[in-house]
Amino acid sequence: MNVALARLLLSVAYPLLAHLASAAHDPRLAALALLDIVLILLVLPLARRDIGAWLAVGIVAIGLYMVQGSALLPVLLLLPPVLFPWLVAWWFARTLRPGSVPLISRIVGGLERCAPEELEPRLKAYTRGLTTLWAVVLTGIGVANLALGLIAVPDGLLVHLGHPPVVSVPQVVWSWCANLLDYGVAGLIMVVEYLLRLRLFPDRPYRDFPDFIRRLGALGPAFWRDVMR
Repeated sequence: MNVALARLLLSVAYPLLAHLASAAHDPRLAALALLDIVLILLVLPLARRDIGAWLAVGIVAIGLYMVQGSALLPVLLLLPPVLFPWLVAWWFARTLRPGSVPLISRIVGGLERCAPEELEPRLKAYTRGLTTLWAVVLTGIGVANLALGLIAVPDGLLVHLGHPPVVSVPQVVWSWCANLLDYGVAGLIMVVEYLLRLRLFPDRPYRDFPDFIRRLGALGPAFWRDVMR
């Protein structure tokens, strides 16, 4: 199977597994969801038959199996919806420092076949603002997931620390927000931004969305490795 397709399928499977695990309080599904994260991270070395990657997956699988009956699994399941958005937010925010080129400016420069510094001023300002927007939105998503994870019952962080929250939400509500609604919010922002971009920059060469995705893919692995540094 193609590595990119495998990573996509695993990425789609994670929120579904995590939501079902939280809604049903099922430690087996929780273990599968956490193992799915490891597979997403290691899918490329696994495809290359890297013995270290296969050993790591085996060790994690055994470890998750051994702690199925403990309180650790529900707590671990609370962490990815907080840490992952913050990690991606940091990836955007670090390119906003003085002397750095905003992440989306780099990508648009690749699409425009020019250096980011050569983008027209209006487009340069827009891409910087969009990079800032994603940094703020993803940080907010992580904060919201942390707040709900603290007061969720019965498997929230405060409950496991022995401090039942004064205000609480059912675990399934946390799961709907952290494992499913977040993706809807991100998707909605992407659609609204795309429509706004069509109005603000009608002369740009990526009006057609499938063509826009094709152009992104055509930039090639070397470009993306350089952009993500």
